This record gives sequence, C-alpha cells and structure tokens, in this order.
Amino acid sequence: MAFKVLLTDYEFENLKYEEAVFAESGLDIEFIKAQCKTEEEVLEQAKHADAILNQYAPISRRVIESLENTKVISRYGVGVNTIDLDAANAKGITVANVPDYGMEEVSNHALALLLSWARKVTLLNNEVKKGKWDFKACVPIHRFNEQTVGVLGFGRIPRRFIEKVKPLGFKTAAYDPFVSAEDMAAAGVQKMELDEIIREADYLSVHVPLIKDTFHMLNEERFRQMKKNAVIINTARGPIIDEKALIAALEEGIIAGAALDVTEEEPISIDSPLLHMDNVIITPHSAWYSEEAMVELRQKAAKNIVQVLKGEKTPYALT
Repeated sequence: MAFKVLLTDYEFENLKYEEAVFAESGLDIEFIKAQCKTEEEVLEQAKHADAILNQYAPISRRVIESLENTKVISRYGVGVNTIDLDAANAKGITVANVPDYGMEEVSNHALALLLSWARKVTLLNNEVKKGKWDFKACVPIHRFNEQTVGVLGFGRIPRRFIEKVKPLGFKTAAYDPFVSAEDMAAAGVQKMELDEIIREADYLSVHVPLIKDTFHMLNEERFRQMKKNAVIINTARGPIIDEKALIAALEEGIIAGAALDVTEEEPISIDSPLLHMDNVIITPHSAWYSEEAMVELRQKAAKNIVQVLKGEKTPYALT
C-alpha cells in the first residue's frame, strides 16, 4: 500500500521539488495536496495520513489526537508554532523542521534592517522623494563603534548576524540562558542577562523562538527599561513583541524606532499605526527568502518525511 503524505497547505507555484524528492525515495507515495486554513479542514484531510507536510495550517492537539497512522509531521521553516509539540510527543509522532535553510538570508535581512536604520536610509529616501534635500532630516546619526548591538537568542542565525555586525565596528552582546559566557566569549560576544541587555542595547535584534515563555517577551515594562534611542529589530516571530505596547512606546518617544519583518498578525492590518510611522521599517515576512533558500527548505522538509517513512532518523527531529 502506498504511504499517504498530506500537504496541508502551500503558497508555492508548483510542487516540483517535493515531488522529485518523493519520486527518488523508492517509496510508494500518494501525495495529497490540500489548502487547509482551519482546524476543521485539517481534521477532515489528515485522519488517515501516514505523514504530514505543513506550512501554516494549524496542527492542534485535537488534530493530532485524531490521527490514526501518522508517523511524522514536517514543517516548512524553523518555527513550529503551528504544531502542538506536546500532543505529538505524547502520541509518538516525530515532528521535524528545517532549522538551517535560511541562516544566511535571515541574518542578512537583519543586517539590512540594522544598517537601514543606523544610517536612516529609508527616512532619507522618503524625504528626498518629497523634495527635501537636507541631511538634517536624519539627525542624529552616530558612529557604529559608539553603539551596541544586542541579540536575544544565540543560535545559528544570531551567531551569523553577529559575525556580520562585528567587522562594522559595533560592540556586541547577547542574551541566551542556554549558552554559556565562555561560548559567547569565544565568538567575541559579551553575555548579558535580559535586564542588562534591554538597558544597554542601542539596537536589539530578536532571534528567539515563539514559545510560551517568549510570548510578549518585549512588552511595556521592557520598553520602559530601554534607552530612548533604542531600536528593535525583529526577524523572528511577531508575537514575541507586544505590538500595542510597541506602538505606544513609539508614539510616546519611549524608544526611537523599530525594523520589523514580522508582525503580531500577518498580514498586518492596513489600519495599523505602524504603517504610518516614519521611524518604523516593515517588510512582509521576507527575511527567509532567496530562490536558493526556498529550494533548500522544500527539499529538506520533504526529506524529513522520506527518512521517517523509511524507518530512519531525521537530523531535524524535535520530538
């Protein structure tokens, strides 16, 4: 009998990379393509699946408890906040992601947001297009060696980001309770506790996963601890930042600005005050993207499924 592999949802023009991986696997695979948006739609499609490939559709506890044959759930991406990991673990289902596919892209995007803000490129571009040829529109700008870039999290992406930041002259610091001061020092980075890095960073770049402990990690209390000239950069997940508190902090001048690739709700509402602030840069959750990264992501997500269906271990298993 063929293995049933359900793709819950996707936004790609075609599925040629996934289909090629399955065709080359030597397994008899029935590839079922769906466009589920809701829990109910996933429930209807997933019950008899041997494997699930997931992008954005919710794989909730209710969905997982209904699964009869599923051995593996593989998600396109690093984050797995669409999947109830505890429920999957309790049912003995392997959950896998692709944690290393976009390391260069996301770290480059975070760097681009940092530099755009540090040199106020977006602001100046907008002013010139309004007919204002005056450098004073960007006052003040400071030398990089007078400023500190702090990162929340010190996994693959923030390490690579720091490697790119350091040659520019910035002082660097990191908060990560799971990484030792010695490990950070070996990377040339100062380890700080959360309260300290919140107070000291001129640019605070977010690179933690979205879990219960990091939901609204940056909130009104944290914003009030930050420097008035501080800028938040987020290429991780939107709900790590309390967006209402961020808007208030920007409106009241508690912090200087934000550069966001992710927002609490996506797509961001056209009524969001963030869209009308000159001190905010927003990109549409595009930090992960390059043509090469997209191919790598899709192939590795499909290979996770093939490995588990063959009785092998995938190196990207989370449960």
